[in-house]
Amino acid sequence: MQKISELFGSSLFNDKIMRVRLTKEVYIKLQRTINEGVPLEADAADEIANAMKNWALERGATHYTHWFQPMTGKTAEKHEALFITSNEGNAIEHFSGKSLIMGEGDASSFPNGGLRATFEARGYTVWDCTSPAFLKEKNGAITLCIPTAFCSYTGEALDKKTPLLRSIEALEKSSKRILKLFGSEPNRVFCTLGAEQEYFLIDKRLYQQRKDIIYTGRTLFGAPAPKGQDLSDHYYGSIKESISSFMSDLDIELWKLGIPVKTKHNEVAPGQHELAPIFTSVNIASDQNQMIMEALETIANRHNLVCLLHEKPFAGINGSGKHNNWSIATSEGINLLEPGETPRENTQFLVFLSAVIKAIDKYSELLRISASSYTNDYRLGGHEAPPAIISMFVGEQLEEVLQHIENDELMINKLAKKLESGVLTLPILKKDVTDRNRTSPFAFTGNKFEFRMVGSSQTIADPNIILNTIVVDVLNEFADKLEQSKNLPIDLQLLIRNTIKEHRRIIFNGNGYSEEWKKEAERRGLPILHTAVDAIPHFISEKAKNAFIKNKVLSESEIMSRYEIKLDDYVKRANIEATTMIHMYRKDIFPAVVEYVNLLSLSIINMKQTNLNVVVKPQERLLEQISSLLNDAEEAFILLQNYLKYANNTNNLLERSKLYRDEVLMSMRILRKPCDELELLVGKEYWPFPTYGDLLFRL
Repeated sequence: MQKISELFGSSLFNDKIMRVRLTKEVYIKLQRTINEGVPLEADAADEIANAMKNWALERGATHYTHWFQPMTGKTAEKHEALFITSNEGNAIEHFSGKSLIMGEGDASSFPNGGLRATFEARGYTVWDCTSPAFLKEKNGAITLCIPTAFCSYTGEALDKKTPLLRSIEALEKSSKRILKLFGSEPNRVFCTLGAEQEYFLIDKRLYQQRKDIIYTGRTLFGAPAPKGQDLSDHYYGSIKESISSFMSDLDIELWKLGIPVKTKHNEVAPGQHELAPIFTSVNIASDQNQMIMEALETIANRHNLVCLLHEKPFAGINGSGKHNNWSIATSEGINLLEPGETPRENTQFLVFLSAVIKAIDKYSELLRISASSYTNDYRLGGHEAPPAIISMFVGEQLEEVLQHIENDELMINKLAKKLESGVLTLPILKKDVTDRNRTSPFAFTGNKFEFRMVGSSQTIADPNIILNTIVVDVLNEFADKLEQSKNLPIDLQLLIRNTIKEHRRIIFNGNGYSEEWKKEAERRGLPILHTAVDAIPHFISEKAKNAFIKNKVLSESEIMSRYEIKLDDYVKRANIEATTMIHMYRKDIFPAVVEYVNLLSLSIINMKQTNLNVVVKPQERLLEQISSLLNDAEEAFILLQNYLKYANNTNNLLERSKLYRDEVLMSMRILRKPCDELELLVGKEYWPFPTYGDLLFRL
């Protein structure tokens, strides 16, 4: 095996490759485009395209694709061969600057929320030169992938990348306004991100026997296995040989793509795992997370495994999420959310911290929406997932600092505490400034914020678009005030103190799972949005529209389209699940149970005919119990069919999503209960699909 340093970035058209393959003049022009937003000249684009083509051909590529992120939350590709034909009909390897910069695709067949009609199909992919091109290999076929934005013929963003790039630019401008007040004028300001990714692995042969996982990504039926995560023995446990082999191949593929995946381990639930990359800029981190999710699924398949990215594939055990670790930094290496040794005196840090506190409180509904989806509703609020109530954890030290500021009190700077283990041979360690709070949706973890609500299958573009936008809105508000100041030190102190006083309600350092917190959150007046359907309408509130439009992240038409898409996605996913459940019950469970009932009935009859004195009460009790449960299941089945029909006949999209949430999902839960009980009563060889015990422990 090669060294990691030799593998890393070998499938990436990165800065190292560009320095070698581009002329100095064109390389400088491209860097100015990347770093300063200066338009790239046509001749420079042609040279870059030719260098990219030659590099890709040398690596065995035959096609290129504009790799983009439509509003499905996944990625999309249209492959074009790297050649043209001559007048003589010969093939000539070719890739022009025009082809590099822009492509054309069908914009009406992707979710667009009314921005495009079928007869208005034209859409454009536009090269994002800030994210490196890369080579993707599948079964020996190598494709040059060029990260791009995706917009309509009329200019609206039809993707996740474009608003993310807009929010990044807006954050840079607003941060620079604040930093200038402190006498600092960095070259660039950008947000950094480290996105941890949780996932499940199951045996491919078992997966192929579960229609629910195939169609929906999760189990719609399934009784708990005798053992789940009860003993906590899977968490950080020794990695099984078959899984270690998969992880090793995954590491290699990701390192080749320049993705700095550093950490991997078993997660809490059986069959669950996690990986974590090193921090990078949010745009590249977002692209890399999409590449990670695709690599997880592709490489799992090579190992006769299936990777499940659904937020809650199995009931009763932990679900999977992403931990969105977000911060703001300058190109000079300064982390603007680093408290320093004396955070009470670090006014610059406190301004940015206050801005985040106010943003999270003022726009908590928007942050909730960023992690809202049909699938994530199953996960939030239980089994170590954060609750659906937005709050912020700041930890003991910062809480003390904020209290002193709020009360205008002097604070004695305390030396960093030491952590002593009580064992003489172990070193004394310096404690972190905060503990970790796994129940907090938005926790300060030393020099960054960890947003834990994001679902494992979601694109991280969405939460970071919103997080950037709401912080930008507050930073600009702060800058508008402070730039007019006649006494900046005093006005800074007043701004920080008043912000903390006005928005303290969002700070909660306790147990987010407790019933007491739910009551306390309600008392504080915090929005409690239990489901995606509760949250999504806030996306089109005047407050939300003003934040997006004023800061030039989304236009009104783009806001409305995303609102429609989010509701439509909820309805369609719920419909797929309900329909799958109906099929599985009628075509699989019902026939299997009837067959077992017939077998049991014949057994009782035969035993009685053979010997009138034989005891058959256990069999009769079992038969009675199964028959009763089957009757309950049949009634729930009919109820589900009726509610599904009623919901689908409702034209208003919001009302239809509410009917799915309240009636259809309720009837799905009612149907599942007797079916899961039947699984424990019917003989294993008669049950039509693998059980939780099979799925979670047969690897």
